[in-house]
Amino acid sequence: MGWRRFATAKLASLLSRNPNLDPSIFSGAASAAPSAPSAADVLPFLGCRQRKKLRKKLQSPRVRSIQPDAGRRLLHFEAIVHSDAQLRFITRTKSFLAGLPGHRLPLADAGKLHRELGFPRGRKVSHFAACHPLLLHLPRLPPDSKPYLAFTPLMDSLLEEERALMDAMEPQRVTTVRKLLMISAGRRIPLAKLHHCRLLFGLPDDFRDQVRKYPDFFRIAVDPDGRHVLELVEWDPALAVSALERDFVPDEARVRRTFKFTIPHGKSLPLEEDDERRLNSLTTLPLVSPYSNGLELKPWSLEAEKYRVGVIHEFLSLTLEKRAWIHHIVEFKEEFNLTKHTYQMLLKQPRAFYLAGTAMNWAVFLKDAYKDDGSLIEKDPQIDLRSGASLAMKAARQAGLIWSLLELATCMRLGL
Repeated sequence: MGWRRFATAKLASLLSRNPNLDPSIFSGAASAAPSAPSAADVLPFLGCRQRKKLRKKLQSPRVRSIQPDAGRRLLHFEAIVHSDAQLRFITRTKSFLAGLPGHRLPLADAGKLHRELGFPRGRKVSHFAACHPLLLHLPRLPPDSKPYLAFTPLMDSLLEEERALMDAMEPQRVTTVRKLLMISAGRRIPLAKLHHCRLLFGLPDDFRDQVRKYPDFFRIAVDPDGRHVLELVEWDPALAVSALERDFVPDEARVRRTFKFTIPHGKSLPLEEDDERRLNSLTTLPLVSPYSNGLELKPWSLEAEKYRVGVIHEFLSLTLEKRAWIHHIVEFKEEFNLTKHTYQMLLKQPRAFYLAGTAMNWAVFLKDAYKDDGSLIEKDPQIDLRSGASLAMKAARQAGLIWSLLELATCMRLGL
């Protein structure tokens, strides 16, 4: 919460200087879905050719929702995914600039590094920085030299507090990595995969170097193909307890309802609701621990499916925000013994998981970790830090838009 108060205090000065700034951007709750009409609502008003063209676009994986039934969509989860998509470019820029000396880059070189900075080819870096005036600016050091792309003092202070928080949370992050290794096949994961998913677990950018400080827990090996792999040194039985197992004693009824593995039966076997629930409980329980050896299970057996579902549940419970994009989960396909039917497997567990986003890029949410309004039940300190940074990004974009409109209105009044 300290990060949110810090960022809000920095941004609240915008409201005093500019009363037109929308104060709703400073609220921590996820915003609802946009109230503007969707493209599908325009179809009846178009011609035949335009209607066919638009309908084809709506069926594209880039646009089509991963949730086929519109009545079952949860707007607060969809809003979180939409917000992440808007901030993904500035997040890449932040990660890249934070690793450079002085946190700055010559503007002439920034355009060539569009992929590393996270914005599309052809986008002007100066325009990109103007969209986030609270986070990025273009100073000249010295004044008569060429401009640089650099962080603002506000962003530098946010980075310093982020580093201090990561240092304080280092023991918890070490435990997270140990548990990840314990649920993986062979108790080993390539370092490149962990580095790719480091933001999910709150790991620092120099995580690959910091693991060498813990020789009692980790060992770095080199595969024949040259990959550096992180291996678990010693198994810890105290850590081999899943989130569901911890919750079983205080809330047994909820844990029993989390998963559902049904027994298919024909209509010739009429069952009442209570009888069907008892029948399904015979196959649902007992669950298979994600810390067991999944290689010993038959690939297409019921126990193997229980194991894979449990592994994904435990993987999501180890993340900061209790959610992950599908490409993060597929990244560990070999380590978690996942199959190509992961999507269908998750769809069969609507009580435990919610899928949000488009068919091309969708996220998996751990439903029990969220309240009805889409906020997390238990927040990691780094979540408040990221919330403060995201508020700064939204405020910067809105502030930049407002000042552009004011400048345009002034030019129109002057007849320019």
